[in-house]
Amino acid sequence: MKNFLRALKHAWPYKYRLAFSIFCAFAAALLWGLNFTSVYPILKLIHTEQSPHDWVVERISTTDLDIERLKKEVGRLHEREDELEQAEPSKDRDNRLRRLNGDLAKVESQLEAAHIALSRYQLAKGYIFSFLPTDCFQTLLLIIAVVFVGVILKCIFEFLQEWMVGSVVALSLFGLRNRLYHHVVHLDVDQFNEHGSSEMLSRFTNDTETVGTGFKTLFGKVVAEPLRVVSCVVFASFISWQLTLMFLVLVPLAGVVLWKVGRLMKQATRRVLERMSSIYKILQESFQGIRVVKAYTSEGYERKRFEDATLDYYKKTMRVVKIDAIAGPVIEVLGVAAIAAALLAGSYLVLQKQTHIWGVRLVNQPLEAEALFQLYVLLGLIADPVRKLSSVFTRIQSAWAAADRIFQFLDRRPRVTSNPDGYRPPTRAQLLDPDHPPAAEDDPPPYLADPELGVAGPRRVVEPDPTGAFLEFRDVCFSYNPGQSLLYDIHLRIADGETVAFVGANGCGKSTLLSLLPRFYDPDHGGVLLDGHDLRNCHLPSLRRIISVVGQEPFLFDDTIAANIAYGTPGATREQIERAGRIALVEEFLPEVENGYDTVVGERGKKLSGGQCQRVVLARAVLRDPRLLILDEFTSQFDAAADQRVHQALREFMKGRTTLVITHRLNTLEIADRIVVMDAGRIVAVGKHAELLATCVQYQRLHEAHTTRLSA
Repeated sequence: MKNFLRALKHAWPYKYRLAFSIFCAFAAALLWGLNFTSVYPILKLIHTEQSPHDWVVERISTTDLDIERLKKEVGRLHEREDELEQAEPSKDRDNRLRRLNGDLAKVESQLEAAHIALSRYQLAKGYIFSFLPTDCFQTLLLIIAVVFVGVILKCIFEFLQEWMVGSVVALSLFGLRNRLYHHVVHLDVDQFNEHGSSEMLSRFTNDTETVGTGFKTLFGKVVAEPLRVVSCVVFASFISWQLTLMFLVLVPLAGVVLWKVGRLMKQATRRVLERMSSIYKILQESFQGIRVVKAYTSEGYERKRFEDATLDYYKKTMRVVKIDAIAGPVIEVLGVAAIAAALLAGSYLVLQKQTHIWGVRLVNQPLEAEALFQLYVLLGLIADPVRKLSSVFTRIQSAWAAADRIFQFLDRRPRVTSNPDGYRPPTRAQLLDPDHPPAAEDDPPPYLADPELGVAGPRRVVEPDPTGAFLEFRDVCFSYNPGQSLLYDIHLRIADGETVAFVGANGCGKSTLLSLLPRFYDPDHGGVLLDGHDLRNCHLPSLRRIISVVGQEPFLFDDTIAANIAYGTPGATREQIERAGRIALVEEFLPEVENGYDTVVGERGKKLSGGQCQRVVLARAVLRDPRLLILDEFTSQFDAAADQRVHQALREFMKGRTTLVITHRLNTLEIADRIVVMDAGRIVAVGKHAELLATCVQYQRLHEAHTTRLSA
């Protein structure tokens, strides 16, 4: 309930639309009840064949006679009371006097009701004689015309209410989804890995739609249906509030039923939503891994896995359907029972010309058959909104469960914080020009801003500082899972502008170590320093703005080659994009694609080869103009010739930049100033290629394995 109320806050900015929708619902409910009050005059016209003028005159005359009769009865009872009071005191006299007082109170009550009725008839007479025709059929036509106009107005107000509610729900979901995405996209990388993208997709789609259904139900039926009930109750109370109250005894019983059903519905809906997340996961895995599925002829296995998941989803959904379906019939049975009780009581009053049952006054005057039928219609109309409210409650319970799942993510807080007041590392533009303003998202890369620069780098190269470290890993320890350390006591200093290669066996922690630099993760112990500042004390967007990362698994968006290169540098011009593409050898394969830089690469770059995707990703990193360039097996899918050409181009680009490279290729190691050898999460040696071949056993083994692969 708490999370659903939190979700409702997204509708508050549209409170005026909600207020207008409530007004429309009120007007529709009032017209709805008024339209059915036409039953009494229509039946009266058809049954008695009296014009309203004759009827009201007759009712005034009859009521005058009743008043005279009741006045005489009151006088007679007062005389009888005086006689009994003058008699000798006795128990019998006291009993008779008590009964007489009861009869007197009853008659006086009837007399008061007759006076009220007379005043109403006299008021009605003025309107009837002023506005209604004297002919019965013409009066009937007028009533039907008024009802028809009332129905049209009611439908207009219902349309306006649905429209306003729909717009509020759509805008609320718009805000909720954007807030959820804004929050989720800033979560840590390990939080994404923990839940998986399929689970998050379920939150954005199925769960938010369920919450939207709850919003629509709450702002729509929860407002409109009770107003209809109130409208019918008010009009029914004019006929007999006692009989109406007898009918309303179903309300607490219905409330108990709905409470029980709602608890079951919330639990069942949560299981359905969880199973839908599992279906999303299977779909995502099988579609993204379709090559593996087909290569290992596992279509049957995947089909069986999907059928099992959907079968389980079907069973859980049917439980929700059954719970939702049972509420309506139960409420309807209770409603029919209450209507039957009220109808039987009213029929007794009509047939016996009575106003009391078991000593309890139910009407002020004997009830007419037409009035009883009118009451029955209004009570029947009350039952319908109450029955609809049963499904309303179950839908809101479903929305509660979905809101709980959504706010499980919204309540998560990233462990890697942004530090808005932290140290902001200067960009290359600020290093080249100390008067350059702080970096903005659309600043053009300085080395690409001047066509005369070509690929030779900026005007002033920032040389490595041999006395001070640009980067420092100080006593760094890290683990993905508590108690399972992956990095141990990492100590390393890297000068500004230095190129350092990291080598080691798979799983030794190379990629994890470099993932600490853009703060995808934070170390468990120790710290990583940049310009002498702990990264945890740096302004996170500013830190990441000076870093470009090229991973071993290139990722492209379903957009053009140019858009993928410009991703992260939205202010880049087409000329700058093409220069970055030349550095990364993107232009070499452009003749092979249909529209050059405007070619759409498809989902995850499926229309390009692996090597082509790596070139586009490398161009993206080049265009970013980073101070720190991280290359993780960035040429793993290049052929030997392309690999050599890329390295030649990068030699110029890497000047003045700190470059960290993870690789097993010898030609990459040649461009490194130093090589860091890692083994089992530790740094075992640091040096140049020749030094390490002579002194480091682990490096010798890696070199021998690489030489053997090349020979093979």
